[in-house]
Amino acid sequence: MKTLLFLLFFPATAFCQASVAYYPFNSFGLFTVSTNPDKPVWLDARLQTNSLFEQLSTTFCPMFNVSRTERANFYVGPGIKLTALNAIDGGKVLDGYSLHVGVRVAPVVSIPNLRVAFELSPSAAANFKSGIFYSYLGFVYQFNKRGGNTMP
Repeated sequence: MKTLLFLLFFPATAFCQASVAYYPFNSFGLFTVSTNPDKPVWLDARLQTNSLFEQLSTTFCPMFNVSRTERANFYVGPGIKLTALNAIDGGKVLDGYSLHVGVRVAPVVSIPNLRVAFELSPSAAANFKSGIFYSYLGFVYQFNKRGGNTMP
């Protein structure tokens, strides 16, 4: 039963190398699921977890690795923020745009799959009339393919 639930809720982690992250140290919790962040280009899908319906939004970000070391991964990527529930009220689904610049570091040698992530993200509303500058700090767990390692 646990395997079935895992496959339903985390299909990317079930079929390929992927990662999940949680950024609790900001005004709203942020949960992300990513494709393999060790590849030169990867996709990150982000879900706000601060409330059930009030500000439930999803951000999709194609990320590009700029530099990698043995224990750190530096990346940058644009984002598009969507709130599907706005369509219920007749609002626009597109909420805005963002740019993400970050690093994922493996600080504990004995647990190489556990990462600490820090990210800066200027964001703008869809009409570009307002914006905000976010900073994120959180934890990442990177899943491996069987028999593989996450960093060279």
